[in-house]
Amino acid sequence: MKLSLVVPCYNEEENVQRFFDETERVFGGVINNYEIVFVNDGSTDKTQENLKEIYKMHSDKVQVLTFSRNFGKEAAIYAGLSSSKGDLVCIIDADLQQRPEVVLEMLRVMGEDDNTDCVTAYQENRKESKIMSGVKSAFYKVINKIADVDFVNGASDFRLMKRTMVDAILNMSEYHRFSKGIFSWVGFNTIYIPYTVAEREFGESKWNFIKLLKYAVDGIISFSTFPLKFVTAIGLITSFASVVYLIAVIIQKLFFGIDVPGYATIVVLVLFLGGIQLFCLGLLGEYLSKIYVQVKNRPIYVLKEHLGKDD
Repeated sequence: MKLSLVVPCYNEEENVQRFFDETERVFGGVINNYEIVFVNDGSTDKTQENLKEIYKMHSDKVQVLTFSRNFGKEAAIYAGLSSSKGDLVCIIDADLQQRPEVVLEMLRVMGEDDNTDCVTAYQENRKESKIMSGVKSAFYKVINKIADVDFVNGASDFRLMKRTMVDAILNMSEYHRFSKGIFSWVGFNTIYIPYTVAEREFGESKWNFIKLLKYAVDGIISFSTFPLKFVTAIGLITSFASVVYLIAVIIQKLFFGIDVPGYATIVVLVLFLGGIQLFCLGLLGEYLSKIYVQVKNRPIYVLKEHLGKDD
C-alpha cells in the first residue's frame, strides 16, 4: 500500500531539504513504499532550485509541482491531492512543525480499524498568544452554530486519508476552497488525535491576523447561508421598529401636542439606517463576488512545471 505525502511550499528554501531528510530518517525501515509530492506555490526564494536538487537525487519517490504564481495553500493542497498516487494520502507542512513521527502514529491508528477513513491531528495546546487562541476558539463556536457541518476546534489540514476520501474531495472542484469545511462536508469516518506543534527553526509563518480573518470569513460564506438570513432579519426588525416609531410620533403630535423631534433625530436615523444598508449590501456583495468568480470557471491553479509526472 503506497503512501503519498502532499507538502505545500511557499518560500521554504531552508526547510524543504530538511523535511526530506527527516522524513527519510523517520520512515527508514518502517515505510518503504511512499512518495513526497512537493507543491511550490509560487515561491520567490530558492525553494524551486532546492526542490529540483531533491528531485534529481530521488526522482523515484519525489514529485515537484510548480505554480506559475502564488495561488494559495488551498490550491496547493488540491494540486497535491490531484497528483498523488498513493492509496493513503497525508497533507503535511514543509516547516517540520508537523513532524513525520505523527504520520506514523496516524498510520497506526488507521490500521487499528478498517472502517477509519481519515485520521486528523489537532493541537491540544496551542503555542500562540491568548488573544489569538481566543479569537480562533470564538470562530469555531460561531461557525459550528451557523454552518451545516461540524468543525473541530484545533483540527488542521494535517491529516491522513484513504483514496476514497481523497477522490471525493477532488470531485469538489470549487474555486474558493475552504478545506476544513470540505473535509467535514464529504463525511467519512474520522478519528482525531492530539499532537504538539514543533518549534519552527527556519523561515516564518505565512499567516497573520488579517489573513486568518479573511480565511475565517471565506469559511463562513462557503459553508453557511446564515449571514443572508441574518440580513433578512435585520431588515424585518428595522422595518418593524420604524412603524412603531411612526405610530409613537403620531400619538405624541395628536394627543399630547409634543413637537416631532427634528434635525438631530433625523440625522441619527439616516446614519443608522444607512449604515445597516451598506452592511447588508457588503454582505450580499461577498456572496455575489464568490458566484461571479466561480461562474468564470477559471482553473484553481496553473502549473508551470511538473517533475515526476510520468514516473
